[in-house]
Amino acid sequence: MSWGTPFSGQRFAVVGLGRAGLASAVALAAMGADVVAWDDKDAARDAAVAAGIAVAQPDWTVTNALALSPGIPHRLPRPHPMAEAAIAHGVPVWTDAELLFRAVRATGSEARFAGITGTNGKSTTTALLAHILTQAGIPNEAGANLGTPALALPLLGDNGVYVLEMSSYMLERLASLRFAAAAMLNLSADHLDRHGDMGGYAAAKAHVFDRQTGADLAVVGIDDAWSQAMAQRLASGPAKLVRISQHDTPTARGRALPGAHNAQNIAAATALARALGADDAAINRGIESFPGLPHRQEIVTVRNGIPWINDSKATNADSTAWALACHDRIIWIAGGTAKEGGIESLAPYFPRIAHALLIGRDAPMLAATLAGQDVPHSVAGTLENAVTTARGMTGDCVLLSPACASWDQFTGFDQRGDRFRALAQALPGEAV
Repeated sequence: MSWGTPFSGQRFAVVGLGRAGLASAVALAAMGADVVAWDDKDAARDAAVAAGIAVAQPDWTVTNALALSPGIPHRLPRPHPMAEAAIAHGVPVWTDAELLFRAVRATGSEARFAGITGTNGKSTTTALLAHILTQAGIPNEAGANLGTPALALPLLGDNGVYVLEMSSYMLERLASLRFAAAAMLNLSADHLDRHGDMGGYAAAKAHVFDRQTGADLAVVGIDDAWSQAMAQRLASGPAKLVRISQHDTPTARGRALPGAHNAQNIAAATALARALGADDAAINRGIESFPGLPHRQEIVTVRNGIPWINDSKATNADSTAWALACHDRIIWIAGGTAKEGGIESLAPYFPRIAHALLIGRDAPMLAATLAGQDVPHSVAGTLENAVTTARGMTGDCVLLSPACASWDQFTGFDQRGDRFRALAQALPGEAV
């Protein structure tokens, strides 16, 4: 199907020309819009010019909307000057998912939208739902915060489903997008600088349920107090509410989905898939054949009978807790830029750790926590040193699950995970 020119005669400013921002600018221009783009970095502006996009300061008096990169704040902790100027002129600030919804509806397509959010597990649930829908023969495209930027997705017909992973940054920039099926998996402290406090963070996540009707489905995890409160508020409708838990027992279980947290992900994907028209046979096939995602408890190699597991996506303690709960006698590689609270909340899992190898900026802080709990540990400093040291240790697995952001040593969790995979696969010894 062809997009045509659903935005003909409209003018958009695109600020932030990273992967999603540049894709948005190119897509909007192809859809007939007049696009002006900006980025604070010279290289990003040059890339936009090379792609045929005009780079200039926007004229807010003739701009319909600002498409602002999710990573750029428009309120807290301090608004970007471009966002501040747009708001002062009454120009709405949107995410690319909002623009995708408007473009789809402008073509006349009634394709449905499924939205998935939560502090942890949203990428796995998004990919699993898309995989199940494919098994069920339901046309779908997955993207937004995961994988393909929203505006780079192709146009789907009335029977299609857009499966979108939605971050809190994206959810607070929606105006008309309605999710026929939406899930909020769990809530724990994250991104509080952008939302002020947990109340602001929870409120941003709750936007995934905005504008739902009695024909729609709201799925909410109930394994934490903030999510339980959200479910309580949604119980009166208008959408049908399904509560899920990591204590749910799925009818099917894939080998790529270990641990109680994945029981919650499976329960969410199952409820969403049913609401979108998949039957139970297709759902079970999808779960059992799901290959998993890179950097989420990904077994990258087995050396001398010991699995080496890449869980680099675990950038906070809550996410790492799920991985630690899946294994015993762990050689644990952790560290980087710690989130608020560090790894103190992981104390119940410390008896599972045979030895911790700490890397990155906040390794000394993590070491102090472990020392106070008599957990065997050492500061390796770099991932290379940690992998080399881990090879000579005894345990049931070697687990990279950092519980920290990666920005101190890597461009992102994906580069950190890719490096771990390469190092582990290059080790001598029998590989399975």
